[in-house]
Amino acid sequence: MTEHAPAPTHSTDLTLDPNDWAEFRTLAHRMVDDSLEHLRTLGDRAPWQTMPGSTRETLSAEQLPREGQGDDATYAQFAEHVLPYTNGNRHPRFWGWIQGNGTPLGMMADMLAAGMNAHLAGLDQAPKLVELKVIGWLAELMGFPTDSSGVLMSGGTMANLVGLAVARHARAGFDLRADGLHGGPPLTVYASSEVHSWAQKSVELFGMGSASLRKAPVDASLRIDVGALESMIAADRASGSRPICVIGTAGTVNSGAIDDLNALADVCAREKLWFHVDGAFGALAALSPTLRPLVAGMERADSLAFDLHKWGYLPYEIACVLVKDRAAHEGTFSVTPSYLTDEGRGVIAGGLPFADRGIELTRGFKALKVWMSFKAHGVDAIAAVIEQNVAQARELAARLAKVPDVVLAAPVSLNIVCFRFAPSGLTDEAQDALNKEILLRVQETGTAIISGSKIDGRYVMRAACSNHRSTWADFEQLLTGLERIRGELAS
Repeated sequence: MTEHAPAPTHSTDLTLDPNDWAEFRTLAHRMVDDSLEHLRTLGDRAPWQTMPGSTRETLSAEQLPREGQGDDATYAQFAEHVLPYTNGNRHPRFWGWIQGNGTPLGMMADMLAAGMNAHLAGLDQAPKLVELKVIGWLAELMGFPTDSSGVLMSGGTMANLVGLAVARHARAGFDLRADGLHGGPPLTVYASSEVHSWAQKSVELFGMGSASLRKAPVDASLRIDVGALESMIAADRASGSRPICVIGTAGTVNSGAIDDLNALADVCAREKLWFHVDGAFGALAALSPTLRPLVAGMERADSLAFDLHKWGYLPYEIACVLVKDRAAHEGTFSVTPSYLTDEGRGVIAGGLPFADRGIELTRGFKALKVWMSFKAHGVDAIAAVIEQNVAQARELAARLAKVPDVVLAAPVSLNIVCFRFAPSGLTDEAQDALNKEILLRVQETGTAIISGSKIDGRYVMRAACSNHRSTWADFEQLLTGLERIRGELAS
């Protein structure tokens, strides 16, 4: 006879819910209060501090916990060893990269979304309607048709990858899904030499190889050279390759340069290529009527990717890809196994629209923080802070230009200021070393967080102004700190 497991009894009814809800409620309230107080007092602390050896050792040496230690003890360890030691992106003097600061309301929206624990492949539920509404709002803001297809993603890399996947499906000229890359000629994609690394990762992941990503040179403003691009497309066609897509950038990661998007749209129209825009942070300039002309032509793209945890100021993770051609979008990804069939009624009525628009089936309720943020603050208030960031960047550049030996390494196209100290008595290599040391001391002294990069082969410092908490007084601290540190090194 087959032995069966014993029938469960009351004594074996297990759960991970609290044994004492009142006690857990008290702890949960303390977690919320502590988190809000930490946000309120961010400016009282340094943007970043290195972890003490004891914390590093505690976190690194932990063994797999087979037995639980309880909620209170676990939270106490989080408060001591984790919360104080982040990269500082919430701080008002963080301008290192275009990273989200988050908002208190966004934090609470994520808590509410986690409490609902909704599965956002689709299904007949209110969260699906919220995500559809948010996508419609975002399409409207970006100048796309409000019935555009779209899906919320974890970040710009994944959103851009989806856009490029649709481009490949729509313009390959053969059935990629059935035949793979063996079904036709080599496919080529075009972008500027300043394109973000997501593009290389994507073509490599697609099996096209990094050589399929053609990087066109840039002009003095670090924007794509459209003439050179057209020559590259013509040469590839002549050699037997099939050009499929041009990637325009609305705000490059290095300098914030914005490609001539209207010119790129014209090229794509003539050449019958897919036009994808990487608007990771720059696309959000469209929220401001004053700044919108800077990204003119973006609305002509076939697909557009952008992050809301950057210039939307929301907590990680939240990005969006919009695609005008819904059939092309869903045709790239749609698969319907028998166990996910839309029966026309019941829980799965309406199908799984978001699963049909990307590779993910399991998805969280990202849309809630966008929906709540837009409704509570209003888009105009968010746009006003974006305008403030651009004004701060321009004023910072103007002030730096007056500092002896400082050179602005790139035009301030949007909100990124690239600069370097360039004393005439030092070689280029010595200047690079000087700027790197200044940067590290700015970070390590708690003055501010700025980052380093290279432009034209030379090391530069970058202040990326996308912080809703920054005041001009914070930038004054940066300017004072830069001059102090430069003086210390000179002496």
